[in-house]
Amino acid sequence: MKSSLFHLLAFASISFFVVFFSTFPVTTHFSITHSNHLQVVSHISLPPEIPPTDPPSPSPSPSPSPYEPTAVFSVLSYGAVGDGEADDTSAFKMAWDIACSQTQSVILVAPAGYRFIVHSTIFTGPCQTGLIFQIDGTIMAPDGPRSWPKYSDKRQWLVFYNVTGMTMQGDGVVDGRGHKWWELPCKPQKAIHGTKVAPPPCDSPVAIRFFMSSNLTVQGFKVHNSPQFHFRFDQCRNVVVRKLDINSPALSPNTDGIHIENTNNFILQSSLISNGDDCVSIGAGSYNVHIQNITCSSGHGISIGSLGSRNSKACVSNITVSDCFIHQSQNGVRIKTWQGGYGSVSQVKFHNIWMEGVRNPVIIDQYYCLSGNCSNQTSGVYIHDVSYSKIRGTYDVRSPPMHLACSDSVPCRDLKLSDIVLVPGAADGRVGEKNPFCWNAYGANQTLIVPPVSCLMGGSPDLIMDLKDDLC
Repeated sequence: MKSSLFHLLAFASISFFVVFFSTFPVTTHFSITHSNHLQVVSHISLPPEIPPTDPPSPSPSPSPSPYEPTAVFSVLSYGAVGDGEADDTSAFKMAWDIACSQTQSVILVAPAGYRFIVHSTIFTGPCQTGLIFQIDGTIMAPDGPRSWPKYSDKRQWLVFYNVTGMTMQGDGVVDGRGHKWWELPCKPQKAIHGTKVAPPPCDSPVAIRFFMSSNLTVQGFKVHNSPQFHFRFDQCRNVVVRKLDINSPALSPNTDGIHIENTNNFILQSSLISNGDDCVSIGAGSYNVHIQNITCSSGHGISIGSLGSRNSKACVSNITVSDCFIHQSQNGVRIKTWQGGYGSVSQVKFHNIWMEGVRNPVIIDQYYCLSGNCSNQTSGVYIHDVSYSKIRGTYDVRSPPMHLACSDSVPCRDLKLSDIVLVPGAADGRVGEKNPFCWNAYGANQTLIVPPVSCLMGGSPDLIMDLKDDLC
């Protein structure tokens, strides 16, 4: 019911904005050439497509794999029971190892109609040829921390290491069964007045992690209720992710939809993400990332960061986010960095983003701090060459519609704002409307902005610190 209501709200909201802003007709042509570098051939934006009312089904053929599989390996053939009670880990691992060793193209199948319990496992490559992992049934994690084997890694569940040329797809479900993890006392808790109590360190598993892998396609299935991140891509390249349904409750802690770190040539398209933390988070060392036609609901929006924690270097560049719909989220599009870090964020484009009831639609936060007690430091990640265009919708008046809080010592530079219209939500009216906030932010309003961003400074700032050794 909740999912259906969200889909209905998303459709109604898009209809409202299409009518409200119908004086801005644009057309789009977007295509991708599947090559080793996943090049974007053309990218001319338009108002976002209406978010799909149901997770789109994958193509009947295993596209874009460049081969036709000649052998099918079912986990049932290797001892999997699929009754939702038996431990099927060994069967999955055996089926993977045998399929991966084949010299012919293969499909590894978790068939429909079965519920497989799989414990923390690493599926290791490289395989002899490309492999399709077809998830049509339900793959379930153990039911909470007490069901997790004592000596198993509590930070990850399904890991794919050093895999090349794999397609993961299907009509099935990967269920992280995260509810008991979220209730641990070490998770962020709400105090009586809504302030967060700083928790001690806490390990919880990422549902699906790809590590040091390349030429991947992930598409079509559902991932629900991860104890922590739903997907994590570390040190990966040439990745296409599309047509996914990622879902966990709005108050589930640290349940990022998709997190990437030290990853490049990454494309995310046409997916629904409703969760309790960042819809998408882009970590240090990532570049050539393109996100298009994503619907984000109830979480913390699309984020670059957090970057620069523990005085670390962070480099992020060539990031494009376009044609997206963000609904009832704490943030819209955000760049967040810790004080004391260094490096840079550059060549970032946020284009054609539609907001509904978002508390912080546009935010740069270079004072990110989880404890609320972080000291000022003299270094910071250098943010420059960031554009915000055609960003429209409604915001929650508890916060300014645009919050550009840049480092004291390293000002943001070359911020470009154009065609932005953000108004209070219908329930708020214009009572208590807030003006945009800027701190040490330099750039230009290239068109009339609603509300006006008069606090954005022109010209080029004098940098307090010498950046020559700190840039990427």
